[in-house]
Amino acid sequence: MRYLTVILSLICMAFTAQSANAERRVAFVVGNGTYKNVQPLPNPEIDAKSMASVLRNVGFEVVEGTNLTRDKMTERLLEFGKKAQGADVAVFFYAGHGIAIGGTNYLLPIDADIKSEMDVKLGSAINIDLTLDQTMSDAKVKLVFLDACRDNPFAAKIKANAGATRSVSVQTGLAEMKSGEGTLIAFATGPGQTALDGQQGSNSPFTRALIANIATPGVEIQQAMTKVRAQVNEETRKGQLPWGHTNLIGAVYLNPAAAPAANAAGPASSAPAVAVAATAPDSDVEVEFWRTVRDSNKPEELNAYLSSYPNGQFKPLALARIAALKDGPSTATRNLTTGIDPKTFEAEANQTTEDQIGLAVGQRRDVQRRLNGLGFDTKVTGKFDAPTRAVITRWQAARGYPSSGFLNRFQHKALLTEIVVTTPTAASSDGEARKPARRAQQQQQPQRSSGQRGGGDAGAAFVGGVVGGMMGGMFRR
Repeated sequence: MRYLTVILSLICMAFTAQSANAERRVAFVVGNGTYKNVQPLPNPEIDAKSMASVLRNVGFEVVEGTNLTRDKMTERLLEFGKKAQGADVAVFFYAGHGIAIGGTNYLLPIDADIKSEMDVKLGSAINIDLTLDQTMSDAKVKLVFLDACRDNPFAAKIKANAGATRSVSVQTGLAEMKSGEGTLIAFATGPGQTALDGQQGSNSPFTRALIANIATPGVEIQQAMTKVRAQVNEETRKGQLPWGHTNLIGAVYLNPAAAPAANAAGPASSAPAVAVAATAPDSDVEVEFWRTVRDSNKPEELNAYLSSYPNGQFKPLALARIAALKDGPSTATRNLTTGIDPKTFEAEANQTTEDQIGLAVGQRRDVQRRLNGLGFDTKVTGKFDAPTRAVITRWQAARGYPSSGFLNRFQHKALLTEIVVTTPTAASSDGEARKPARRAQQQQQPQRSSGQRGGGDAGAAFVGGVVGGMMGGMFRR
């Protein structure tokens, strides 16, 4: 009985350790561009997809939407508000038109048709202050990013309908906002100023700087925002400077991979640190971004990938896809899937299915050379070791195949049919990989840092070992 009590206690400790390591991270990400009553905006949809990919890859549950009407935005906000209750970190990102009237900021759904101040206050637009208070007030840390500082498209109508005896304050850009405790608010530019959309088919300067910096491993969010301001200021030749207000009361890391080492040399801080654990390095963020646009029939979405990753591993595929879209109708099928057996996207792959192919050493080298030619760096050894398995997994993820690191005959055939950008030659040595042309960076394998969410699994494994040893001792007796 004493042993049973100890076992139950250890099991409870394991579950408690796992619960303590679990952090709730929720994000609202919306981009509105296809406005019905004013000039459309070219980039908010792309901006929202890019931001959603980055946040998902650092552990956020994302409530996402693009080109939403008033009713659809309300639905998404209600969903976000429920999920954000008691969250450790809540993020609010909006790209699209925003207006400021009487010092109050509003977001515009795509069906907004505003002729007067009355239209705004009766619900045609969405009050930002009220929205943030109703959806995020219960979260421990609140991060707000507003890429909505464009010109007010309804300003002329609102002023014209105000009447000669009534003065209406209609601002250019958005009005200043103050953050409450545990909150960071960041605007694309300063109060009353307008921000740039950037080139059509790419991210806006502000969003591009956000996705490049806020999830950098080991970089605290306020340090990241300093880098965001510097990048936007330089890119726009000092034409736009992001602005913000913060009342954070602790260090916040969206990707704390290197945070412990950075803090080790400095003095201990009494402020609590909120760490959002990440399970994927930068290369996996790129893979996820590519997966969101690889089947797109819109060249601007593929160009958004090229803008964010000018030397990315999928650059040749993106360029080929853009060229194919220019040569054919917008409904053209992705060239990589043409003629590929549909079972390739369904059949699981494991050691058994790979053994059934019967790949000789030379055929394994050919697989490795082809992966190199497609932008997935691996050594050409003829052995499918752990690094090669990781590369195969990345290739599978990029193509939408079940990701296991092993091949089956369907995936092997699909790989052989792909056009290799850098053609492999017999000159490749057995111990060296042929690097693809203009390759800018080596891809790193995913790693877990100490202090991340893997700690719960380690604790459970330790308890499992102790329990197993005790149970074995009981049976031996």
